[in-house]
Amino acid sequence: MKIGIIGAGNIGGNLTRRLTVLGHDVSVANSRGPETLTALAVETGATAVTVAEAARGAEIVVVTIPLKNVPALPAGLFAEAAPGFAVIDTGNYYPRQRDGRITGIEDEGLTESRWTERNLGHPVVKAFNGTYAQDILDRPREAGAPDRLALPVAGDDEAAKKAVRALIEELGFDTVDSGGIDDSWRQQPGTPVYGLQAGTDAVTEALAGASPERPADFRG
Repeated sequence: MKIGIIGAGNIGGNLTRRLTVLGHDVSVANSRGPETLTALAVETGATAVTVAEAARGAEIVVVTIPLKNVPALPAGLFAEAAPGFAVIDTGNYYPRQRDGRITGIEDEGLTESRWTERNLGHPVVKAFNGTYAQDILDRPREAGAPDRLALPVAGDDEAAKKAVRALIEELGFDTVDSGGIDDSWRQQPGTPVYGLQAGTDAVTEALAGASPERPADFRG
């Protein structure tokens, strides 16, 4: 597949590394410009592009940037994406550490991914938000392996969710459907599944045990 990655931090960089190894055609962008991604491009064979070019022809677009920067993404970002493309949102809201107070999340009660979706103007699939970046490189396992990790995946668009789950499974992880985007609070920071390195049963149990009340540490 052709995959665009917006954000080349820990998650974006390691997804670039793994997806290129799997043979996908990856374009990667960051806020500082493609000239700052030369080393990653040489290492992986990915194409360094501007943010405005990242979704061009992409079947899957990964948005993996600080939440506060989502509204600043270029207008028409997805105008040249492939028909039926899916967007993966890996973002988390850290009001005290990084993002400041976001009214839509705090006062309107939007889930983090619903807020992101509204700003992007396109449905998203929430995945990788509670995954340790190093696990993307170190923890892939064959299907059925007893130590294979499972990742929660939320989204309203069933076709997009199916495509994202298939990609995650190709990367070497199981997936657990955590519901729609309005249910995605179950995998936000401070919930039992956030950062959980476990298999399908434990991830399913953690999602079921989540509380919709945002922990104090993650309120602005």
